[in-house]
Amino acid sequence: MKLKPFWKTGEPYVLATGAALAIILVMSLTLVGVVMFNGLGYFWPKELVKLEMKDGSFALGQIMQEEKNPVNGTRRLQMKVGNRDIYGQDFRWIDEQDIAARTLPADAVLLERSEHGNFFGFLQGVTTEGLMPAAATPYATLQQALKLVAGKLEQTKKIRQQMSELNNTAENLRLKLLKLEYAGKEKNAAEISEITAVREKVMAEFTGLNDTFSAAQAGIREYTAQFSDVTGSAKDIPLVNIVTLQRPNSMSFFAKCGAYLERVRELLLDDPRESNTEGGLFPAIFGTVMMVVLMSVFSLPFGVVAAIYLREYAKDNLMTRMVRIAVNNLAGVPSIVYGVFGLGFFVYGIGGSIDSLFFPERLPTPTFGTGGILWSSLTLALLTVPVVIVATEESLASIPKGIREGSLALGATKFQTLTKNLLPMATPGIMTGLILSMARAAGEVAPLMIVGVVKLAPTLPFDANFPFFHMERKFMHLGFHIYDVGFQSPNVEAAKPMVYVTTLLLLAIVIVASSTAIYLRNRMRGKYTTSTF
Repeated sequence: MKLKPFWKTGEPYVLATGAALAIILVMSLTLVGVVMFNGLGYFWPKELVKLEMKDGSFALGQIMQEEKNPVNGTRRLQMKVGNRDIYGQDFRWIDEQDIAARTLPADAVLLERSEHGNFFGFLQGVTTEGLMPAAATPYATLQQALKLVAGKLEQTKKIRQQMSELNNTAENLRLKLLKLEYAGKEKNAAEISEITAVREKVMAEFTGLNDTFSAAQAGIREYTAQFSDVTGSAKDIPLVNIVTLQRPNSMSFFAKCGAYLERVRELLLDDPRESNTEGGLFPAIFGTVMMVVLMSVFSLPFGVVAAIYLREYAKDNLMTRMVRIAVNNLAGVPSIVYGVFGLGFFVYGIGGSIDSLFFPERLPTPTFGTGGILWSSLTLALLTVPVVIVATEESLASIPKGIREGSLALGATKFQTLTKNLLPMATPGIMTGLILSMARAAGEVAPLMIVGVVKLAPTLPFDANFPFFHMERKFMHLGFHIYDVGFQSPNVEAAKPMVYVTTLLLLAIVIVASSTAIYLRNRMRGKYTTSTF
């Protein structure tokens, strides 16, 4: 009987909600902590351990984890042995009871290569004939040779950039020819002949640059370094294939910090390689941010306008109530359904119509009638606009009725009341809807797989070529990158660190975008606060 007053006070419910909030916070922090621990540690140069087995064999690599062997109950080590082109595998499990000795050879070398993953072994010599005089030690010679090869690669990059510009010019000329031929070959024969001659000249220049580029690449590949693995097997590696050279066992703490920062720079600014399991993530970062920005540009105005009409202008009748129910139900529709709708309506419907009206000469090759960042952004805008509508409408509803009546009594029109009083005061709620929509859109993958995202995009949706923004292009996305690397990679264990790193980057983008919006919302809330906020 004494418990009834206690339950009536509502204290148990307050305690239950507080406990639920605490559990959610702990789970969220644990998730972020696991991702950060596995993601940030990926870039730190780990020591190369040489193991001598009791049977006389050797192993060289990085110790990744230790666990109990489920077969015999002893401890075992997971070692990343690298040298995929030699051993056919990146990892190896070794029982501790089979290890006779463990050492950290100072001359052990870690090579990050542009293909076949990492190489662990020992430097034997460098082929530098015609490149430079040999240095005091083979390792110093290799470092100097790599710098000189990097300089030669920069020169080839300039040639490749010129080839890209010529290729873009030739493509534009080809499209002009298609348009003229579609309009009538006989009528435009003179112009077609002129453009064809210009295009042939451009293609001839492109071919000459391509020959120069191929010769330069072949010359650079002649410079090699000789290595041996832990078993003594020789391996010649072209210097052009070496991305990073390290001797982790001889590096100081500050040298490791420098290597760590260089790996972070590579991740943020370079392109991916090795089937997206190595290298950088710049195209995916750029595509994710650009898609979220475009989605916000599309969803925010439409959501706010719809909410204003429903709250301030529409009468409270059956039709309005049905629209509100539909908006609330749309927020719970599975995202893949939006992807199918986007494919049918935006891609095949609107995109196909645009191709038929404006680019008929290019058909059957589609221009806008295929997946791209524009249709992906519109699809996600449609997915998130119910969130903006609900948040904006609730924010407008929370404004006291007296503010509307006072503004109208002073002679302001309804539109002036809306723009000068109601919308500024509702801005914090609108920003809340925008924050929720951005957070959801940034993590969606299923609809994007249907309407525009790809594993590897050769070009960005934005570049220096007119019209600069290419909304018809496909793009990369961090969420799809996680799915592709984590579940479609042939070597899942080797790709696992990249999954954590990409997840950490996606979380960082969502947190930064949301924090910026929250900061702006709080400033607006302080400026337009009322007694009901």
